[in-house]
Amino acid sequence: MTVEEIMNQLEEMGSEQTMKTIKNHGAQEPFFGVKVGDLKKLVKFVKKDQELALALYDTGNHDAMYLAGLAVDPKKLTKEQLEQWVDKAYWYMLAEYTVANAAAESPFALELAHKWMDDDREMVAACGWSTYAGYMSITADEELDMEEICGLLKRVEETIHGERNRVRYAMNGFVIMAGSAVAELHDEAFAVANRIGKVDVNVGDTACKVPLAADYILKVKNRGKVGVKKKTCIC
Repeated sequence: MTVEEIMNQLEEMGSEQTMKTIKNHGAQEPFFGVKVGDLKKLVKFVKKDQELALALYDTGNHDAMYLAGLAVDPKKLTKEQLEQWVDKAYWYMLAEYTVANAAAESPFALELAHKWMDDDREMVAACGWSTYAGYMSITADEELDMEEICGLLKRVEETIHGERNRVRYAMNGFVIMAGSAVAELHDEAFAVANRIGKVDVNVGDTACKVPLAADYILKVKNRGKVGVKKKTCIC
């Protein structure tokens, strides 16, 4: 399928209600309002065509950009392409999910996570923390730098409540992932989660809630899932 054909499909699949919901969450036009579940139906038409996925992201249409993130092969993305993607990730769904998940599975996960965390732009910094969280979720513990992650947990504890809005959300997610996906750091992350407590994030006119990190980590422990890795963080 071509970009034009995919865009026509997206337009047909969109709805006014989903457009309203997405807009309330922070999306800006152009977009058609396609549910994520429906976007996944188009992945098979894009997945084997890396250039098509890249072209869809370049349209600037949120639905097409999100679809690109579901279909792209992150192993084939260059550092420059990921930098271009994060520059265009103007709201949290693209920054914290689409770009972060692709970056987490790319060969440049740690390099870009480190760089982006310190960026002055809120969405880029949030993407950096989400990228590192995603990387932890799919990487064997023996391949992780435990000392570095402990340092980042300390940084979260010391700075989270004074950080920018979506960066606070992403940092909270980082603590949750460290305590859930990294068995060796479960106790440390749980202690940090308890010390940071409730994290206030303005989620706008939505029903979204910020998970309490300590409660979330404890639920994972009670299910016996601490240290269980994902096959992919793209979803």
